[in-house]
Amino acid sequence: MEVVVLSIHVIAALGIIGLVLLQHGKGADMGAAFGGGSSGSLFGSSGSANFLSRTTSVLATIFFLTSLGLTWYSAHRGEHKGVMAVPPASSAPATAPATAPAPVPDKAGGEADSKVKEIPK
Repeated sequence: MEVVVLSIHVIAALGIIGLVLLQHGKGADMGAAFGGGSSGSLFGSSGSANFLSRTTSVLATIFFLTSLGLTWYSAHRGEHKGVMAVPPASSAPATAPATAPAPVPDKAGGEADSKVKEIPK
């Protein structure tokens, strides 16, 4: 069922993209009024605008409904409930090592961790 809804969703999205690219802008109406040549087309001078805008709105409604359907399906899936539903791995506190390692002496006989020898010259 999810594959069918997802297929319809993708087809509606591609249809919206195509129809929006086919539609004329607001400035194209003035050119058609003075003999722009679209009055002799299949839908007439204003018929294509109504047809394309209605078809776009229908596809937008289908896209919206399939978006809601996919969201609902994803939320009601039994496999995954989200990150917060997973319990923590361990509730025991972290423990420190029992003994700290002894510092290693350097060549001069002092401790390697000593900051005294790192005085800038």
